[in-house]
Amino acid sequence: MNKYSNTRPNVLLVVTDQQRFDTLGCYGNPHVDTPNLDRFAAQGVLFRRAYCQSPVCTPSRASFLTGRYPRTTRCRANGQSMPPYERLVSRVLADHGYYCALAGKLHLAPCGPSVCPIREARIDDGFTEFHWAHNPSGIGNAGLPESGGTYWSGNEYAHWLFKQGQEYRYPDYDKMGYVKTGMDEPYHFTKWCVDQAIDAIEYFAEERRRMPEVNTSWFYNINIFDPHHAFDPPRRLLEKYLAKADELPLPRYIDGEWAKKTVFQAQDHVSAYNNPNPHHFSFAEMSDDEHRLLKAAYYAMVELIDIQFGRLMQALENSGQAENTIVIFTSDHGEMLGDHGIYLKGPYFYEGMSHVPLIMSWKGHFMQGAVLDTLTELTDLVPTIEEFCLGQIEPGVQGRSLADVLTGDKDPDTHRDSVYCEYYEAMPWHTDPMAFGTMVYDGRYKLSRYHTSKEGELYDLEKDPDEFNNLWDDPAYLPVKVRMLELLTDRMADTVDPLPLATDKW
Repeated sequence: MNKYSNTRPNVLLVVTDQQRFDTLGCYGNPHVDTPNLDRFAAQGVLFRRAYCQSPVCTPSRASFLTGRYPRTTRCRANGQSMPPYERLVSRVLADHGYYCALAGKLHLAPCGPSVCPIREARIDDGFTEFHWAHNPSGIGNAGLPESGGTYWSGNEYAHWLFKQGQEYRYPDYDKMGYVKTGMDEPYHFTKWCVDQAIDAIEYFAEERRRMPEVNTSWFYNINIFDPHHAFDPPRRLLEKYLAKADELPLPRYIDGEWAKKTVFQAQDHVSAYNNPNPHHFSFAEMSDDEHRLLKAAYYAMVELIDIQFGRLMQALENSGQAENTIVIFTSDHGEMLGDHGIYLKGPYFYEGMSHVPLIMSWKGHFMQGAVLDTLTELTDLVPTIEEFCLGQIEPGVQGRSLADVLTGDKDPDTHRDSVYCEYYEAMPWHTDPMAFGTMVYDGRYKLSRYHTSKEGELYDLEKDPDEFNNLWDDPAYLPVKVRMLELLTDRMADTVDPLPLATDKW
């Protein structure tokens, strides 16, 4: 036990899906309106160099919900299931008397009608409330069967739409190519997720008023699907950003740069996910107008997240629980958004892909308005939460607690000397060769090694922040390359599970 043993704050963990770090005003983006998240950052701690541990949903989520690396959890790819012996932070908190709830996606098991016609399979995750909906569409209109289709009955958002007299409107293209129009704001998936949390927050406050002697702390995990593709914001917000699309910058790309990178980037430049469909986000076939329209839709989705986050913070304040609640905002990974000639995600570790937003606040306890360059991994969330909530960290957690950094009791520059990320055929689209890659970044140099194709990338982000100039084969950088390869092997060794198996014997 330590100095935080008796605090037992609530925790509100808000996770978006596929949101780049540079999509908020507080991260320097002048084109997207995010006043609520900007205000939140001004009241808390903003981490400018936070990185996910895999650039794909399932392995990243398995990692930041356990504080362990994807290879450690054995949940390395979309379509894999979290092993039943892994302990999510929600399970650990529930074991210590916390009330744990979830709204939105979880994605720690295969998701889709062919593999989970009811809903995603769960391990003993500790969630008492489980308002699960993997994505907005469900299967069929409002979760009802299409002709010859499958009823994905566990999608709670789809059921809610049906009760509102609505049906899910599959996004229409509006003759805008890759840009689509989604559900109107009152019926949007993002709002539904936040509504579930607001209902719970208000209920918790009422229970404490009625029974002050029962002081149960809570953990609420909101998992918003946006700004994941399809790029389908509500019409009002889409039209707002389409009106200024000409002002938006084109993707960071130098013609032909993919030829100097890796085989996987060459494949995905032709079609995202190496999908043979020629219209599947083929950068090479897209016009400048289409690039800007797609970015406009992405930014519109981010603004909707900001609007709903503002509602959430106001509800927390109105409930009287803001002073006893840690609030965390982050995303599972980024989105290429056309940078380097690629859309969506895949086996690469560019800043747009592995670098994520991370903002944390706890009134009266954390520093206010701090902007830190601390090298931070999402594995660090679990030990931080556990240290504040329980005063101790679960055995087997591999991340490092940020508790003393957040309170100003530790030099933030001493937290980490590197961040690590991995991709082990996390999506099944690259087969010739399969994609196995690892990355390490020391705050200046970023090295990525592709173990199957025997390729590599080395960037000096101080001189080349857009990661255009691959120094892998530059003889002048051989000493840096050797040092970074040594660091990479050390970080790969860090992924060895510190917990012994029950069958281990000397």
